[in-house]
Amino acid sequence: MALLHCQFYSDVLQLSTSMTVILPQQTHSQIGMQSKKNSSKHQTLYLLHGLSDDDTIWTRRTSIERYAAPLGLAVVMPQVHHSFYTDMAYGSRYWTFLTEELPTITQSFFPLSDAREDNFVAGLSMGGYGALKWALSQPERFSAAASLSGAVDIVSRVEEGSRDHLFELVFGDGQVAGTKHDLFTLLETAQHAAEKPALYQCCGTEDFLYEDNLRFKEACDKTSFDVTVQFDSGSHEWGYWDRKIQDVLRWLPLKN
Repeated sequence: MALLHCQFYSDVLQLSTSMTVILPQQTHSQIGMQSKKNSSKHQTLYLLHGLSDDDTIWTRRTSIERYAAPLGLAVVMPQVHHSFYTDMAYGSRYWTFLTEELPTITQSFFPLSDAREDNFVAGLSMGGYGALKWALSQPERFSAAASLSGAVDIVSRVEEGSRDHLFELVFGDGQVAGTKHDLFTLLETAQHAAEKPALYQCCGTEDFLYEDNLRFKEACDKTSFDVTVQFDSGSHEWGYWDRKIQDVLRWLPLKN
């Protein structure tokens, strides 16, 4: 694999930003690594970080590079700060950056496929929210989306007010329920799409977001989505996510 730390300029954000990218590389003499590279453009996983982290965190806290190597899978990890993958009410347009600018830029920099069946999105915590938000808002873009310990019930999070000032910066002071920021609303709308992404959801039973994830699972059960759910022992920590990202990679509908 090739590991790239990419600094680039965003016209949408109007600033220089960063992303970490893993690209497939076929090797034959690398000790302790299996690797694969497809001859065509790469299948791509957009892998999103959580609230307290940045684009480097998945490579620092997990072995995502080693896990992706034998799959021939490119992994794109963008930087979005505290934005909740949203065009912030008082801040930058991170939703537009993520959903419009980032795919265009990455596909111009690297040989990444733009085919729906070759694109996937996943994330943890805030990134789990972002992954499902992106896939449910644009089901024509992804064939699969995964949330690991996701902040899937953002309405409850905002109403609880555990980070009042942050949520005000992100969502403003209006109602979030029933809007484009509400995953439950997006789930209901997206179930009528011609093509729906497969969904994966996991959360530890000791996680503070477990009850939120139970509610989202129950909402999924009322739709026509193909949903894989794993609720087992674990909390909101990297040991759990390192294990579960391996499950996600096994679950993705990758080409041989």
